[in-house]
Amino acid sequence: MKVAIVHDWLVNYGGAERVVEAMLSLYPDADIYTLVYDEKKIGKIFPKEKVHTSFIQKWPKATKLYTKFLKFMPQAFESFDFSSYDLVLCSSSSCAKGVITPQSVPHIAYIHSPMRYAWDQFFEYQKRSGKLTQFFMNRWMPSIRLWDYVSSQRIDKIICNSKYIARRIKKYWNRESEVIYPPVDTTRLSPNGKEAEDFYVVFSRFVPYKRIDLAISACGTLKKNLVVIGSGSQEKELKELAQKYPDANIKFTGRISDEEVQDYLQRCKAMIFSAEEDFGIIPVEVQACGRPVIAFQKGGALETVIENKTGVFFEKQENDAVCKAIEKFEELNEKGIFKTEKISLARKKFFNRKIL
Repeated sequence: MKVAIVHDWLVNYGGAERVVEAMLSLYPDADIYTLVYDEKKIGKIFPKEKVHTSFIQKWPKATKLYTKFLKFMPQAFESFDFSSYDLVLCSSSSCAKGVITPQSVPHIAYIHSPMRYAWDQFFEYQKRSGKLTQFFMNRWMPSIRLWDYVSSQRIDKIICNSKYIARRIKKYWNRESEVIYPPVDTTRLSPNGKEAEDFYVVFSRFVPYKRIDLAISACGTLKKNLVVIGSGSQEKELKELAQKYPDANIKFTGRISDEEVQDYLQRCKAMIFSAEEDFGIIPVEVQACGRPVIAFQKGGALETVIENKTGVFFEKQENDAVCKAIEKFEELNEKGIFKTEKISLARKKFFNRKIL
């Protein structure tokens, strides 16, 4: 069987790319189609000879400016010819699911989310954008929304990464979908057999919607130790925020190896997870290490964190709410509520059943 795998873009390695990697493990001879491809960053994971890119790849700085080309993405994905394939698998949170397949070729799409910036998070993205971007968003987005809905009707079978996203798909596309949680390698992660150390951890790309600022300001306010793992466009801003709390020990590690990340996850007191995520792989990984999660009570975290057993929630993305959640966690932790082995076992049992 000749298989094609379609993904929005291949410029970084994250949760969505893990899904593509899992698809490729099922169909190792499959071809990969994508908008743009950065060989330097992910060539070792997705070899160049397997990857077919769109016409946008030839544009100047395409691998850096691709998000600015939303207007042209539908045309780019519809230009791919799948008439010689027996099966098309898509991994999409943007326009990849809009490919056109022959009637005889099944099209199965794994949806991480309908376009957030076109639907429920449109106004949030608009507020964070400059005036020129706002102008084009207001001008182009109605047609993008229409195409997004129409193209969703061409998919033969929709799979999504959480019940949260299944509800979003029903609301914006009026389509039913099946939940298959994304691959999380819980077998690689396990407790280190030692007592937790006196620090919290946050691990993420430094982008606004991840709300790393909440973890920094809360730990700064309460004078707690915090390790911040990752990098991204907000790095300078977040470091400047941390400097406002000289009495707190807030450490930035930058990008580090998987082994170093695992070491921090195993040793931390808990992870602070402030984002509204479609699913959220990192909270599952820290729980596999036997450590609890202090999470925003919305999105995929509601399906992976068990309140007062594997973590605690806060209701609002506000400093006071996070501070109260940390204080609640520490009170429960003193009572011995969060047992390392029980947390790890609960997550491994759950994801061994659900893994893609």
